[in-house]
Amino acid sequence: MVAPAGSFFQEAALPEQRLVEGVAFPAVLVPSAAAAAAGGGLDAFLDAVRSERASTVEPLLRGAGAVLLRGFPARAAADFDRAVDAFGYAELPYVGGAAPRSNVVGRVFTANESPPDQKIPFHHEMAQVPTFPAKLFFFCEVEPKIGGETPIVLSHYVYKRMKEKYPEFVEKLEKDGLIYTRVLGEGDDPSSPIGRGWHSTFLTKDKSIAEERAAKLGMKLEWTEDGVKTIMGPIPAVKWDESRGRKIWFNSMVAAYTGWKDARNDPVRAVTFGDGSPLPADVIAGCGEILEEECVAVPWRQGDILLIDNWAVLHSRRSFEPPRRILASLCK
Repeated sequence: MVAPAGSFFQEAALPEQRLVEGVAFPAVLVPSAAAAAAGGGLDAFLDAVRSERASTVEPLLRGAGAVLLRGFPARAAADFDRAVDAFGYAELPYVGGAAPRSNVVGRVFTANESPPDQKIPFHHEMAQVPTFPAKLFFFCEVEPKIGGETPIVLSHYVYKRMKEKYPEFVEKLEKDGLIYTRVLGEGDDPSSPIGRGWHSTFLTKDKSIAEERAAKLGMKLEWTEDGVKTIMGPIPAVKWDESRGRKIWFNSMVAAYTGWKDARNDPVRAVTFGDGSPLPADVIAGCGEILEEECVAVPWRQGDILLIDNWAVLHSRRSFEPPRRILASLCK
């Protein structure tokens, strides 16, 4: 797709992009000559987002699954908040998610605040609960000193490769789904990638309200002396992307099995088949390899905005050397 004459946006190529089924992934937009002529200020960028979202940005997002906006004048959290608002998508409250996050401004939160030496495995955002964002934004406020990329991979392509390599496993997965189990303390544990306590998971300190909110998610709670065990599922691990007419690898299987580990949680028990039987370790490892082989990792630059269609793309986080500050916003 070529942006129309006079567009504020222009498509660009990066060495990290890859061609997947003939489509450049991710799509990349940079300021055009028209943007430079307009003075390139934040207000002009926001006006362009409002006027060109439907004609320029969304067709690219639909085709590629992710769009990186680079070189635009969003520099701070407040600028990013205004940019997200300009896109016009409704906000999705972060209820039921596992990652420790804190609100920065408006609709903007920190991305997962787990320690920099920890990798965060591939997952669809909030795939372990029935209400998940359709779109998510990431913003680079402070670019990492070393590492810290947010690799992305196309979900339908992961499904296709898994089906070819592990047909019996995928058949059982499609039939039975997955059960996710996580043990939460009261407060957040920033040393853990899944350290969100039940107070912030359910946005309350009242157990009865937590139970109501869990029930709305279809989640069972088992209270312990100092926390709660959450049981989610069975829920589908493969979904049908209605808008694109294809199956997607919509789960947090690898993330839970390899990464849901802290003082309270054993990752091997964190996720099972929907009938309660354990997942085979060799297939999990094989899936992890496929995710790595097919992913794209573009190094962050200050001011980058990455828009992801959560129906199309899984994301992860590589370990890094600070400083690094990536912010996020979740949308319906």
